[in-house]
Amino acid sequence: MTAFLASNTVSTNEARIDRAILVRQESGKVSNELVPFEEIQLLAESAGAEVVGVVLSKRRSPSSATFIGSGKVEELQALIASTDATLVIVDHTISPIQERNLEREVQCRVIDRTRLILDIFASRASSKEGKLQVELAQLRHLSTRLVRGWTHLERQKGGIGLRGPGETQLETDRRLIGRRIKTLIKRLEKVSIQRELRRHGRKKVPISTVALVGYTNAGKSSLFNRLSGAGVLSQDVLFSTLDTTMRRIDLPDYGPVILSDTVGFIRDLPHGLVSSFHATLEEITRASLLLHVIDTSSEDADQRIEDVESVLEEIGAADIPRLEVYNKIDLLDNIAKQTTDAAGTVKKIWLSSKSGEGVNLLMNALGDFFRRDHVLARIRLPACAGKLRASVYTRIGVMHEQFLDCGDTILDLEVCESDVNWLIANRDFREEYWQIKPEMVDTLR
Repeated sequence: MTAFLASNTVSTNEARIDRAILVRQESGKVSNELVPFEEIQLLAESAGAEVVGVVLSKRRSPSSATFIGSGKVEELQALIASTDATLVIVDHTISPIQERNLEREVQCRVIDRTRLILDIFASRASSKEGKLQVELAQLRHLSTRLVRGWTHLERQKGGIGLRGPGETQLETDRRLIGRRIKTLIKRLEKVSIQRELRRHGRKKVPISTVALVGYTNAGKSSLFNRLSGAGVLSQDVLFSTLDTTMRRIDLPDYGPVILSDTVGFIRDLPHGLVSSFHATLEEITRASLLLHVIDTSSEDADQRIEDVESVLEEIGAADIPRLEVYNKIDLLDNIAKQTTDAAGTVKKIWLSSKSGEGVNLLMNALGDFFRRDHVLARIRLPACAGKLRASVYTRIGVMHEQFLDCGDTILDLEVCESDVNWLIANRDFREEYWQIKPEMVDTLR
């Protein structure tokens, strides 16, 4: 039983390469006409499969038994025989019964879009947290599909210890999977608590957070590396990033912010993944600003924008301010530019994270965004507060400095709420240092 769970919940990079046939059906209920067929091909290749054939079908409604019609089943059987295919990938989410029946008909392993994405996530997960999240999503998906291919286990097998008298093997599998799911949920709850503690620690030195979001393979990690100088893995494959990475960057005429690189989204992102990656996606919901990175060279860019917005709404991040970043302009020979709204706020920027063209526009727009809530303040520091003065210069924009004969220093500052929070929390700062106190101070206390 342990071997069964391991083989069904943890994907490994096997030496054998699956020869896959892709199946796609367009109908009134499950139409994907707006999504290029290349996406499922990229997903299959990202999972390590070699695509050797394609079956396209059009039906008003899917077959309740095999999803595709009987004629397409025969076509699929012939294609499997002629190509020696070992795997059928259906570009839809299909029911366990449809999956089992289609597998019986074609005598070949069948997986749907959800299972394929889960497998890719399993191969990409590197951190302990990422592996836990993927395993939880896989087990939740597997628990609804135990009936597939396991009918021989329906017989009752009374036993001692593991199974109660009269309990079927299938019921045992469900019970053990349920127990493992509860264990994973508890572990991930601890991860969530640890993340909250780290966030609480960051609040002691408040720094705003900018989160990169977008469709998978839009270039988020490349842009993250360009802005932060980090060496995060950046490849031209789907879901190259699963684990959230954070780096501090300094914005012009503002100061430091935290930049966060997150997992990419995709059409029909399995709900189990969204719930399993809750601890990771929390970083998005706590951000001050979202950079929605868009692949401007994509044929279905508008549809992908809608898909990302749908996921953001699902995780509770729909109301967070965002800036649309149209990446990969080097692929279309476009020029770097930006558009603003009636108030002069930058809303869209076109750039290339590969060449760096337009990145300066983004940095300036970020600085403008965080400076818009700044107000003027004045503090007077004694001569003995040299350490605090140095910290103020590092953390806050100093507009003017005046030295007094007594050794004190008067600093005119441009501060936002987080700056004031930082000053108040600083153990070297005293209430009497305020000369011109921002109105927000009283509301923060």
